[in-house]
Amino acid sequence: MRVQERAGMGTFDVTSYRDEAQLRLFTQHLLRDLEALEYMLRNGLVESDKRRGGAEQEMFLVDAARRPANLATQLLELLDDDHFVHELALFNLECNLDPFELGGDCLRRLERQVGELVGRARRGARDLGGDVVLCGILPTLRMEDAVLENMTPKPRYYALNEALKRLRGGEFRLHIKGIDEVKLIHDTVMLEACNTSFQVHFQVEPDDFARMYNIAQLVSAPVMALAVNSPLLFGKRLWRETRLALFQQSVDTRRDEMHEREFLPRVSFGSAWVREGVLELYREDVSRYPALVGSEEYEDPFEAIEAGRPPTLQALRLHTGTVYRWNRACYGVGEDEHGVPHAHLRIENRLLPAGPSVVDEVANAALWFGLLHGLDRSGCRPSQAMEFEVAKDNLLSAARIGLDAQLHWLDGRHHPADRLIAEELLPIAEDGLEALEVDRDDRLCYLDVLRGRLKNGHTGARWQLNSYSILRKEVSQTEALDALVASTIRHQEEGDPVHEWPWARPCAEDETFRALYETVASVMDTDLYTVRESELVDLAAKLMDWWHVRHVPVEDEQHRLVGLVTHRTLMRWAFRSRSEGHDRPVPVSEIMERDLVTITPDTRTLDAIRLMRDKGIGCLPVVNGNGRLVGLVSEESLVRIAGKLLEEKLRD
Repeated sequence: MRVQERAGMGTFDVTSYRDEAQLRLFTQHLLRDLEALEYMLRNGLVESDKRRGGAEQEMFLVDAARRPANLATQLLELLDDDHFVHELALFNLECNLDPFELGGDCLRRLERQVGELVGRARRGARDLGGDVVLCGILPTLRMEDAVLENMTPKPRYYALNEALKRLRGGEFRLHIKGIDEVKLIHDTVMLEACNTSFQVHFQVEPDDFARMYNIAQLVSAPVMALAVNSPLLFGKRLWRETRLALFQQSVDTRRDEMHEREFLPRVSFGSAWVREGVLELYREDVSRYPALVGSEEYEDPFEAIEAGRPPTLQALRLHTGTVYRWNRACYGVGEDEHGVPHAHLRIENRLLPAGPSVVDEVANAALWFGLLHGLDRSGCRPSQAMEFEVAKDNLLSAARIGLDAQLHWLDGRHHPADRLIAEELLPIAEDGLEALEVDRDDRLCYLDVLRGRLKNGHTGARWQLNSYSILRKEVSQTEALDALVASTIRHQEEGDPVHEWPWARPCAEDETFRALYETVASVMDTDLYTVRESELVDLAAKLMDWWHVRHVPVEDEQHRLVGLVTHRTLMRWAFRSRSEGHDRPVPVSEIMERDLVTITPDTRTLDAIRLMRDKGIGCLPVVNGNGRLVGLVSEESLVRIAGKLLEEKLRD
């Protein structure tokens, strides 16, 4: 399996490994790249006099109903711009920002370029009947979107999927618990595509790497607490930044039967403070994680060094690109203002979610840049003041509950996240930005965005959760999630930071109605009361009475549909029992209907209505491809929607 993949100064073929000889060859080049990097660091061949920044903007592509839309390939052709590249799913897109010197008006220029590129993508998407959304997890995502058919058709992604599944030895398991809970089994890595981020880079000098990387690890928790923007997955309210759990579990290759051993997941915060330098991280990546993909063509790094040019270290970069540290060490090759190539080291922050707005993203980046430089100038040495596990626990707490987290800090005490950021960290960030010579008006502008967010606790996650709670009192779940995304798009276009956004309101009836209700996935009931066929008929009768339903599905222990108890069959059974004088316990299996008409979630709503009318039935069980019950379309559910529309029309 091969594909041309851009890396540094050239292209090379990417392949997944089945052949042991190929694997040994890749390992040989991987070790040689490490030797070359060690040589370069020892001999001063890595740039050491610059402070540069960079960023990557990921985004979701949606259709008229604000659902994921596979528009990436057409959109890339339309845009014809090297800033934009494919991501794992066809409903994702990424744009890479130009590197910039840290200082002057760099933050303002970063916001301007992100805004221009996102604006271009949005205009192009609208020409294709879609739109662009910046958010950590798209609220309107459904489980059926995370399927192999929606993967970008590039061999690299299929190779990764194949290799990860082989290491896992089976299906991937997802279990995240917050206010609600998601627990499922999935057979591809496509759950990773449910995440989008705003990744920022900070170029560091090789001799400073260990110190700066540890500071980046230390500040991950408070920066995360303030930036949370991913509280909803498949309509469930989970962590404030659910991306952390979702990403880790979506590519987790650890086998369930090996729980006695200590294995780091491929997505991780790390295992310890860095003591000496970047080689520690690279050596751990090579030592702990099997190779997933490789190349069939390699540059000899020492030949490049002898020729006076920085090597691309293809094998090393390929391998570490499949190890997803939240703060990742990056070796890169770039050009200075005179076009002279140079090798450099960066710390890549992968924690920040996309959105809520471009100005919010740049404010988050400003906080991170300022804290790294400010804490370093203050002489902060995290490894001497805090156990690594404490910093890791801080991050988990921040991801779970955002600004409500209690963070253990360098003074040995616990602090509310919002107070720690407002009283201690924002002044340090401001000092750091000033020392980087960032324009005064700019550093005040972006840090004031964060102060506004802190003042009312109005993070992106809180805006989504509060808006969703308000919306659910008025509209269905489908309409509430659609309204969240529609409101997000509108506010992103207006450019205001999230702490100034009013709560989302239901969408007015417009041309999106057809797309919103086109399939039964949008109208079916998913909160079902069911029985097993061995249970008492009396229980089914009580469920109907207690919860005012007229249909009770019958399922087995694997949630496969095996029958249906209707109000009509229950009445017939009750009449017959009275007339015949039966008084024995009757199992559901004796009265349930077995010859059922079922549909799938992607059945058109109009087809479902016609089917119910033609068959003279009051409901249609909805099953997935494995025969498992996922919902129920009934006359009652359709009447609720029709009644709402009738009320709106009469009111108008």
